[in-house]
Amino acid sequence: MLSKKAFCLLITVSAFLGLMACHAQRSAESAAHEQQDSSASLGTSIHLKRISEFNEPWALAVLPDGRLLITERSGQLILFNPIDQTKTLIRNIPKVAYGGQGGLGDIALHPEFAQNHQIYLSYAEAVQGGYGAVVIRADLNLDQAQPQLDNLKTIWKQVPKVRGQGHYAHRMLFDGAGKLWISSGERQKFEPAQDLTSNLGKMIRLNDDGSVASDNPFQMQGDVAKQIWSLGHRNPLGMALDAKKQLWVVEMGPKGGDELNLIQKAKNYGYPIVSNGDHYSGLNIPDHVTRPEFEAPKLDWTPVISPSSLIFYTGQMFPKWQDKAIIGGLSSEALIIVDTTAQPVKEIQRIDMKERIRGLQQAKDGSIWVIEDGKNADLIQLLSH
Repeated sequence: MLSKKAFCLLITVSAFLGLMACHAQRSAESAAHEQQDSSASLGTSIHLKRISEFNEPWALAVLPDGRLLITERSGQLILFNPIDQTKTLIRNIPKVAYGGQGGLGDIALHPEFAQNHQIYLSYAEAVQGGYGAVVIRADLNLDQAQPQLDNLKTIWKQVPKVRGQGHYAHRMLFDGAGKLWISSGERQKFEPAQDLTSNLGKMIRLNDDGSVASDNPFQMQGDVAKQIWSLGHRNPLGMALDAKKQLWVVEMGPKGGDELNLIQKAKNYGYPIVSNGDHYSGLNIPDHVTRPEFEAPKLDWTPVISPSSLIFYTGQMFPKWQDKAIIGGLSSEALIIVDTTAQPVKEIQRIDMKERIRGLQQAKDGSIWVIEDGKNADLIQLLSH
């Protein structure tokens, strides 16, 4: 894979059509090549700057000073400085179960990180009985030559542990009230998504210390159920809050039926009883329309996009994207732009990235950080040209 290259894309934005981007490659030393669009008033010129390479990156977080924390699935947490491109390994990372879809996963900063320096990591662990996701809280100590994590505390685990190393999900997000949201995949076991004695296939809502939020909806149905906000999920890999502070989640469907869901208290999203996709074996799953008691997705995709990540854009650099959802796609190798305020919700733009996209974060200057998937994957900065 080529690194540290720049690409110029001139994208014609349409409220009704998804777009194909045209790529003009250049070396770092050559003059930039730009393709002019005949409808400049409809166009958004985007510059893709390849910054550095990482080995199977999974998530990134932006620190207050603009540096990045990037997780690699094999178990590395890297402090990256975009200005001089230095990489520093963070010490004292827990041992992870690397394999399949497992390893070191998501990273989130505490809402008061500037004061308490606390971060949250999710990862897969191997124990007797199988594998499962774990979330820890730790203090990030940057006041020494070799940064490290201190005061590690496990605050949440998937239960039960199961065989196999797929569909952990384990994305994390803090909302405006300081609650920690965790997406928990159904671990390719189907039935747990509908079982309130299991936290698999659920959206989890906790206090920042891992204790149960007192207004969660299933308080009277057992200790595990107390964690749960919604159920009937498959493999939710992206979470973000919109301008109204509503929580949206993208999740991978089976064979077809990738979903964008608006998460609501105590709702059941139906999997595996209903889906707009089918089993990989070819067996039919009834569509959402056949069972209106289950919450249907606001938007779904067949063929699939394989959504990996989600942000709502709030910056100034790309004004046409303000308050729009941006989804990273794996098999689609794309960024998918969605208008969640439209009735019905609709995809309005698709940018062909030519590589599997694993993660997204908005930078403080309004540019967008993008990490590709896999070995020797690029960190890309999306800039206005």
